[in-house]
Amino acid sequence: MFVDLVSSTMLGARLDPEDLRKVITTYQECIRSVVARLDGFVARYMGDGALIYFGFPQAHEDDAERAVLAGLAIVEAVSRLSTVAGSAGTLACRVGIATGPVVVGDVIGSGSSLESPVVGNTPNLAAGLIALAEPGMVVIAETTRRLTGGLFEYKVLGPARLKGGPTPIYAWAALAESPTDSRFEALRSGKLPLVGRKEELDLLLRRWEQAKAGEGRVVVLIGEPGIGKSRLVAALEQGIGQESRARTRLVCSPNHQDSPLYPVIRQIERAAQFERGDASAAKLEKLLRLLEADVSPDRRHSESASTLLKASGSQTDCTKTYVASSSPSKYSATRRTSCAANGVCWRRRRAGWFIIELYGQNLQKTR
Repeated sequence: MFVDLVSSTMLGARLDPEDLRKVITTYQECIRSVVARLDGFVARYMGDGALIYFGFPQAHEDDAERAVLAGLAIVEAVSRLSTVAGSAGTLACRVGIATGPVVVGDVIGSGSSLESPVVGNTPNLAAGLIALAEPGMVVIAETTRRLTGGLFEYKVLGPARLKGGPTPIYAWAALAESPTDSRFEALRSGKLPLVGRKEELDLLLRRWEQAKAGEGRVVVLIGEPGIGKSRLVAALEQGIGQESRARTRLVCSPNHQDSPLYPVIRQIERAAQFERGDASAAKLEKLLRLLEADVSPDRRHSESASTLLKASGSQTDCTKTYVASSSPSKYSATRRTSCAANGVCWRRRRAGWFIIELYGQNLQKTR
């Protein structure tokens, strides 16, 4: 990944060198904190730019996803920086991301000159993609796009010839995380055949029949990554077909461990049909409709909607009004959010099933 600060030359022309140094230091610290949160590695700062690795020195199966998440978080965080250069919105950056094999050398230098050089075409490609990016844009190569699948919303930038490149390449702008409710389906374009899992599938189908008869059942699938747990759940969904119209899926993510109630919030956003760019007032209206309330301020439903909206990170004057008009609650904010989410997930539903996808670190915390 390459990150480039937009219009840094103009900043240098109008700022005192000491002030410019403070701006660059704040900008670099912003990048470092975001990258560290997603287990990336800042290999080198180059004035107003930064070279970042995902997959070295620590590798993850979702390094491409982590890189795109980091890119989106960096452009958002930089745009919110308030420095001596100006208030929030003054600074902007561009990000280029490419995936491919490289040869990584030993870590050399020390202190601020510490770096780990890489050799290969991938860093050059990531740097070249910067030229296609507008301020505040994350541009990814085709190799990265194939690995991230439907996890993000994209804008096709079309074939473009990079400086020094032999042939045109395809590039995409990553806009935001997609509202998909299944990582398995988002990362796979076609259905894979289910092999050697007939006994397990029959067991799940029997448990479903018992649940339909009024006997609630809980099944826990535990196993090493890649053995087909998600594929087995997909086969169960296919086997049930239209029998159940009430399905709730909570998908945990190792990249959002510090976000309270993240899987619940994502489920509510999907159920309310939030769209990218919706204002807080529009989100509140959709939540009220989801709670089967009129848009007018009904006390019980408006308090639930306000609690859910604040949990998703939105706040408007109308939510403040609704909360103020509600009687003081003896429950904590987490308890109120949980109760409201429970109503959204299960209101007036029958013979439904509830899927919770946990990952290694998440599972360890819940035991």
